Order: sequence, then C-alpha cells, then structure tokens
Amino acid sequence: MSRARGFSLLEVLVATTLLAAGVALAFAAISNASRATANAEAEAARGERLRAVQGFLRRQVEGALAIPIEPQAAGDAPLVFEASADRLRLVAPMPGYLSRGGPHVQTFRLVRGATGLRLEFEHQLLGPEGPIEDEREPEVLLDGIAEASFAVRGLDGIDEASDWRAQWDSTDQVPALVRLQLRFAEPRARWPEFVAAPRLGLAPPPGQQDGQEGLE
Repeated sequence: MSRARGFSLLEVLVATTLLAAGVALAFAAISNASRATANAEAEAARGERLRAVQGFLRRQVEGALAIPIEPQAAGDAPLVFEASADRLRLVAPMPGYLSRGGPHVQTFRLVRGATGLRLEFEHQLLGPEGPIEDEREPEVLLDGIAEASFAVRGLDGIDEASDWRAQWDSTDQVPALVRLQLRFAEPRARWPEFVAAPRLGLAPPPGQQDGQEGLE
C-alpha cells in the first residue's frame, strides 16, 4: 500500500511567499484605490467650495447699493464703496438665511496668517447711526492662498472702461467692475479669475441724485 506524499519544506516556503506577495499586491491595490477616491472626493469638495465662494462673492458685489456706509457731515462726499488691493467694503442686502434683513455693510478682506493668505468676510447691519457692531468673528471663506489682490474698474471721460486699479478713488460711486485674482499654494487648486459687474455701477447715491435734480 502506497503512502501519501506530503509537501516539502521548499514547497511550503514558495507557497507562503506567493501568498504573501498576492496579499501585498491586493493591499496595495486597495490602498491606491482608497487614496485615489479620497483625492477625488477632496478635489470635488474643493471645487464645490470655490464655486460657492465665487457665487456668494458675485451675488454680494453685483448687489452693491449706492447707500453711504457711514453718516457723513454736511458737505462731505458720501462713502459708498471702498476698494484696495486687500479689501472691499460695500453696502448690500444679505441672503435671508444669514441676516435679519435690510442692508448690511460688508467687508471682504485678504489677511495673512500662518498658512498664507486667507479671504475673510464680515458684515454688520446698517442702522441710522451707521454699522451696528457685531460680536461674531469674521468668516474664513478661503485659506491656503499664496497671493491675491482685488482691483476695480471705472469709466474714463468718454464712457469707456478705464484700466484696472488697486485703489478706488471715487468712493461716492460703485465701480463698474470688480476683480479678484487669486493663486493657491496648492498647485491643483485652481481659482478662475473673478470679475463681477455691480448692477448700480457708477450710480451716485440717492441723496446726491436728489441734489442734482434740484439744481436742474
């Protein structure tokens, strides 16, 4: 009667090595797939965040009102819109889910932090005596920014678009165009150039309009 032949030590070692290699390959494939999925989800979330910020910024800038930000003394030009390379300040209505209604003084500001620049937003309800102080901290809309700047554009003497300016000097009017150029520190994060046209661009404030009509 023949006896059953067992596996040799060499065969067991080879089988174990092949099994370990197969498990390692399967683990690597699963790990790569998980990493790719996580990267895709992060990229999608970042893209959605950028679209949301651009949409919010566009809605607020396009809705800018020709209303003085602060009460002015008699004879002083009203302060309607402020713009510099690192800040926008304007009056516009807030979305209903974010406010109690009425016009708000809104500030978009580029602030340098530990991880680069960040875009912050804050708003105060505009009362009869000016902006009502709000105890809430500014909302960080974007961070991880390598470089960014605001610019505005008005009209020249023949009603043609002027050059982009980092400083808006005609603070008693809303500019015709507002731009935000931005580059993230993360190369994969892309910010499409933002340009918005306020609906009341270059319209004088109500009081100034009334005064002009009275002189005609």
